[in-house]
This record gives sequence, C-alpha cells and structure tokens, in this order.
Amino acid sequence: MTDQQLLSGYVDVWWQAINDFTDLLEELGPEDWSAPTDLPGWDVKAVASHIAHLEGILAGNPEETAEIGDPEHVTGPMGLYTEIGVVNRRDADPDAIINEIRAAATARHTALVADPPTDGDARPERIFGGVPWSWRTLLRNRPLDVWMHEQDVRRATDRPGGLDSPAARHTAEYLAESLGYVLAKRVGAPAGTTAVLEMEGSASFAFAVTDAGRGERLPDAPDAPDVCLRMDREAFIRLAGGRCEPEPGTLLVDGDETLGKSILDALATTP
Repeated sequence: MTDQQLLSGYVDVWWQAINDFTDLLEELGPEDWSAPTDLPGWDVKAVASHIAHLEGILAGNPEETAEIGDPEHVTGPMGLYTEIGVVNRRDADPDAIINEIRAAATARHTALVADPPTDGDARPERIFGGVPWSWRTLLRNRPLDVWMHEQDVRRATDRPGGLDSPAARHTAEYLAESLGYVLAKRVGAPAGTTAVLEMEGSASFAFAVTDAGRGERLPDAPDAPDVCLRMDREAFIRLAGGRCEPEPGTLLVDGDETLGKSILDALATTP
C-alpha cells in the first residue's frame, strides 16, 4: 500500500466519523448539551466545541485566543490549548456549533480529496497547537479524536451505539498497539513476559518484553501467554481512553491476575 492510499483511507474513516458525530449531535435535546461527560470539567457542549475548534483550525481558520483562567481540570499545555475552543463557544447556540463542525470538515475534506497528501512523513501546512505531527500521525489521530468524543456524548446522554463503525475499529486497534509500551514501560514487566489482548471484533494483539526492555509485537499469540486480557471493544476503549470503568462482565483476565491488573491500571494512553 502506498502512503497516498494509506492516508486516503484515514481521511475516509475520519469523514465518516465526522458525519456520525454530527448526526448524533442533531439528535440531542436542549437538556443533553449540559450533561457531564467522563472528561473532567467538560459537558457535551464542551466536547462538541472542542471538535469545532480543532476542525476549524485544520480547515484554515486563524488560531483562537481566550482567557482560560486556572480551571482545575486543565493539565499541561495541550489542555490549555484545547480549553480555548471550549471557552470561546460557551455562549454559542448548539446548532451553530454543529454547523461550524460540518462547514469546517466539509471544506477540509474537499481539499484533502482534491489534493491528497502523498508522503506520510511530510509535515502538514496547517496543524493545531503547533504539535510536530506528520501527515500520517495527524490523519491517523483525527478519527480517534472524533470517535472517542462521539462515545463520550453517547455515554453522557444514554445513547449507546456506534461501536461497529470503521472509526470504532480504527480507534480500538490503534490504541491496542500501545499495549507493548504499557507492558514494558509502564508496568515494567521483565524480559520474556508475554501479554495478549483478545478484543471482540479484532484479531489478537500479542506482545513480549525484549531483552532491551521494549514491548515488541508478536506475529502470533503464544499458546500460553503470561496473561491474556479478554474484553469487548467498548470495555477496551473505556480503559485505554482513560474514561469510566467497563460494564460488569465485559472483561476477563486469564493467567497472571496481578500482572493483568497492573496492565489494566496503566492502560489509559489517551485523554
């Protein structure tokens, strides 16, 4: 697969995620927009405002500024940056936020289709917050961001669904790649330790800690790994996304239960 084909695939998944997200927002009643999400300090309107902000910047809108203050839930420079979009849309009408997302994403999608990036390692001309991402990293991350926030809204408003879409699979399998890092670096498992993730709807993800202390993905799952984590897709993205606890009965640890608990406790790799 060429870089252009890979990147175009990411664009397709992001575009569907945008449409799924805005369709969901259209369903909400006035009371839903103030419902708290799993993200500290953010309600549904804040989540939608965040997406509107980033998609607008990527579509070519000028960078925004705002007086953020010192909110308790904001940690780190990127948190300060993303709060700008939330603060600037506190008084915005929900329909205006939905229309802003659609307009920005449509403009950006049109541009990406007309002039698709061909080099995954190249730097985009426009990116938010000055993050030093390549085209590959940017386009791979956008479906994740949009879909994870779709799920935040669904949980906040009691509208389950959206777990079998292309963006759902993209996000879950993207996050699953971090299991080796969690096993080797966060948990500090010794060389030779093996862990397998059996996630509903995806092939197995198996990792072993190398002599150099790195979590290396294995081509096949070993017959008797030190630990095997079995869960459905929603349970995994709740944990890997640093959200709420999975529903009872959606997660099982086989093998070394202490190691399994350590992995689960360290699994959150994205805010």
